Amino acid sequence: MKLTAENYYSAEANQEYISVSQYKDFCGTLGKPACEEMALAKMKGEWEEEKTIPLLVGSYVDSYFEGTLEQFKTENPELFTKKRTLRSEYRKADDIIDRIERDRLFMRYMSGEKQRIFTADLFGAKWKAKLDSYIPGKCIVDLKVMQSLRKAHYTHDFGMMDFVRYWGYDIQAAVYQEIVYVNTGERLPFYIAAASKEKETDIEIIQVPQEWINERIVEVKSNTDKILMLKIGEIDPIRCDVCDYCKHTKVLTAPIWPDELLGEG
Repeated sequence: MKLTAENYYSAEANQEYISVSQYKDFCGTLGKPACEEMALAKMKGEWEEEKTIPLLVGSYVDSYFEGTLEQFKTENPELFTKKRTLRSEYRKADDIIDRIERDRLFMRYMSGEKQRIFTADLFGAKWKAKLDSYIPGKCIVDLKVMQSLRKAHYTHDFGMMDFVRYWGYDIQAAVYQEIVYVNTGERLPFYIAAASKEKETDIEIIQVPQEWINERIVEVKSNTDKILMLKIGEIDPIRCDVCDYCKHTKVLTAPIWPDELLGEG
């Protein structure tokens, strides 16, 4: 199928193509465990992640720069009072937008083609990507609205880590760069245009190192075959037993020991 803005997120498109978000559902990141069963349920429309206030604040900012804010407002009426003003818990979104627009460098990186859709055959699978800001011949830019840009995240195997690797944005950089390369022959640098939700909004343009990208694309290649087999039902999915989907669908079969609560059993 040919992807458009209207069908990009459809169940049919999600079945036919792999996206970065779908890949991270199947394979996880350092900050989010993989859950193959949840990923399949989400792909089939049987599970939808909760729309939290922080998530909606970020989506509001995203939609503003996409040029789809009015559509977002229509789809999320709970953000507004009866007088059609933003509820207090969501007003930070307007503050973030104002702060971004005051910075010339930030806006320069956000000045590319908005929501440009690319598809490509990678590693035996069809992939899709929608770019926040694509500047042909120059760079790929993705807008991220984070709780904090400088908070260190702890991982058991690697210790403290920045948000870029913790949430798998280096995976996104690798896939987007490869998809653009297949389409254009240009291997462009990947930047994150980042803003925080703190009282005073922090902003940065962050380049993802090419060595990280090179490492992640090798991982993506090695995991793609399994994702395809899961999507067509050739192998059974594994549950993570810790995500909201697994909690919602859990069926107890026997008592457990205390150390199993920490995954040590």
